Amino acid sequence: IQGEGKSIGRPSIFIRTSLCNLHCSWCDTDYTWNWIGTPFKHEKDSEPGYEKYSKADYMVQLSIQEIAAELAPINCRNVVLTGGEPLLQQAELTELMLLLRKADAGYRFEIETNGTIAPAKAFDDLVDQYNVSPKLANSNNPLKLREKADVYKYFSENPKAVFKFVVSNEEDLQEVLALISKYKIKPRHVYLMPEGTSPEKLRAKQQWLIEACKQHNFNYTDRLHIHIYGNKRGV
Repeated sequence: IQGEGKSIGRPSIFIRTSLCNLHCSWCDTDYTWNWIGTPFKHEKDSEPGYEKYSKADYMVQLSIQEIAAELAPINCRNVVLTGGEPLLQQAELTELMLLLRKADAGYRFEIETNGTIAPAKAFDDLVDQYNVSPKLANSNNPLKLREKADVYKYFSENPKAVFKFVVSNEEDLQEVLALISKYKIKPRHVYLMPEGTSPEKLRAKQQWLIEACKQHNFNYTDRLHIHIYGNKRGV
């Protein structure tokens, strides 16, 4: 199921692309970019046994026909293209969406993006919903990499886009409020989500974040999959 944001609770098929143009220190899908030999830091570096990932072990190449064949027998038509950063591969994903829609016009496509790459028109024409998750200073990405003014403006004006911000503390919230004001993002399109990979960590931030949503007329989103399954892949 989709565990976050506007479509929370909706049965979904996730297609996860490798590679990302950002490298968040708290990323829970670091197996898509934190390769052996790269200089990127991660908060799990201090954990016993944590190692960077081998591309050969964690990346597989599939044709769009092979992906479509995997999806065909699944009784679900809400497809979430995620990553990594899926817009790094939008030409190929455009072909995939066209192929799936040709097989069944009922396919619906959500895109999970960090909001640093603007989609081409051919890609945008096929998308039903963008889940834009801008990265804050807490991600440890340099400002010049994580905030692309022209792209933020594009998504703030795109009626298919909603914004999901990962918040840990009051400092994060003030940064979010500044971005919303700067790019004129509509409050009804904003979702605040607590940072955390366990139910306990999520609950610890839940109450004050909900109050912030009420104060600013934002939406609150939890991480439903964490509560149901725990911090696991493939769920």
